[in-house]
Amino acid sequence: MTNRRSSRAVAVGWVLSLCALSLVLLVSCSRKGDYPSPASAGLDAVVDAHSLQPGVPRFFTYRHRSKEINFFVIHHDGKVLSFLDACVTCYRSRLGYHFSEGTFTCRDCNMKYSTPEIEKGFGGCFPIRVPGTLRDGKYYIPRAVLEKAAKYF
Repeated sequence: MTNRRSSRAVAVGWVLSLCALSLVLLVSCSRKGDYPSPASAGLDAVVDAHSLQPGVPRFFTYRHRSKEINFFVIHHDGKVLSFLDACVTCYRSRLGYHFSEGTFTCRDCNMKYSTPEIEKGFGGCFPIRVPGTLRDGKYYIPRAVLEKAAKYF
């Protein structure tokens, strides 16, 4: 009888350990990473366009008051584009997007988009476009635009 209790306790321990590990993996896969702050110049957030790899987004966090406004910048098809790490449909979840192998995936609803699709995207779960200007190898985003977007974060 004691041997049976011991085996059962070991089995329960394994099950609890597996559940805890699964929970840790689930939470770590669904959360956003910590993003660096963009440089600043005058009234703009600034990203060095030369540091962008074609087709690979760089994520940033602009901090304004108590808000962390996440956005990404991507070099695509000879252009530099910027978007909030949020959409008008799923922003309340505050999960943003994950990028892998040329595809953006909403962490909330699991919708998937290629870079050409997000550039042309409109409404729904597409990332919200952020206007910016490319000058002398630097990409400038007005901080006022990012601050206005705080409602999505």
